[in-house]
Amino acid sequence: MRIRWRYALACGLVLALAGCSGNSESSSGAQSAVAPVPGSAPRQSTDYGAGKSAVPAPVPAPGVTDRKLARSARLSLTAAKLDEVVPHARSIATAAGGYPGQESTSADSATLTLSVPAEKLDSVLDQLAGLGKVTRREVSADDVTAQVIDVDARLATQRASVDRMRALLAKAQTVSEIATVEGELTSREATLESLEQQQKSLAGQVAMATVTLAVSASAPPAESGGFLSGLAAGWSAFLDFCGGLVRVLGVVLPFVVVFGVPAGALAWWLRRRRKARLAE
Repeated sequence: MRIRWRYALACGLVLALAGCSGNSESSSGAQSAVAPVPGSAPRQSTDYGAGKSAVPAPVPAPGVTDRKLARSARLSLTAAKLDEVVPHARSIATAAGGYPGQESTSADSATLTLSVPAEKLDSVLDQLAGLGKVTRREVSADDVTAQVIDVDARLATQRASVDRMRALLAKAQTVSEIATVEGELTSREATLESLEQQQKSLAGQVAMATVTLAVSASAPPAESGGFLSGLAAGWSAFLDFCGGLVRVLGVVLPFVVVFGVPAGALAWWLRRRRKARLAE
C-alpha cells in the first residue's frame, strides 16, 4: 500500500509541474505576440493589398544633370572676305538667342566675343565654322557646382539674419537701440546684396556660354598665267621704270642748275675769247 501511495503521489506532482510549465509558455507567447521585446526596434508594417508601404522611398542621389557647368569656346578661322564674316557671326549669335560682345577689327584680322545659350553652343560653333577655314577649335567647361551650392546656402542664412534684424528694429525703443540695430541691419543687407549678385553671376555663367572668335584674312588666290597677265606685269614694270627715272631726274636737276649753268657760261666765254685771239 505504501508503495502504491508514493507512486500515485509522484505521478500527481509530475502532472502538476507539466501543467504549470504549459501555462507559463502560453502566457509568454501571448505577451511576445502583443508587445515588442524591450530594446528592439518597432516593426514596419506593409499593406501589400493596397500597394502602399509605410517605409519611405529612398531619395535619389544627385546625378550628372545636377552639375552646374560654365562652358566657353575659342574658334580661329581664316577667310578671304573678312568684312563679310564679322556681320554673319553676329547674326548667328543673335539667331541662337545670344548677343555679340567686345569686338576688335583691323585690316587683316578681327576678334569678337559672342554670348550664346549654353545648350546651343555646339550648333553655333558648327555654323561659325562654315564661315571660313577652321585653324583652331577649343571647348572647355568649368564646374561651378560647389560655388553655386555655397552661395545658395550663405544667401539663405543671410536672408534669415536680415529678417531677424528687421524684427529687432521693430521692437527697438530707445534712440541708441535703433541706431545700433540700423547699423547692423545696413551691414547685413549689403552682404545680402553682394551674395545675390554672386548668385546672378553664377547663374549667368551657367546659362550663357562665351565664344571667342578670331578671324584672319587669307591670301588671295594666285592668278593664272597668260598674255593678259604678262601684259599687266609688263605695264606695271614699265610704270615702275618711268617712276624711277623721274625720281632720278628730280634728284639730279638741282645739281645741274647750280653747277651746270655757271660751267656752261664759263665755257662759252672761253671759247669766244679764243676765237677773238685767232681773228687778230
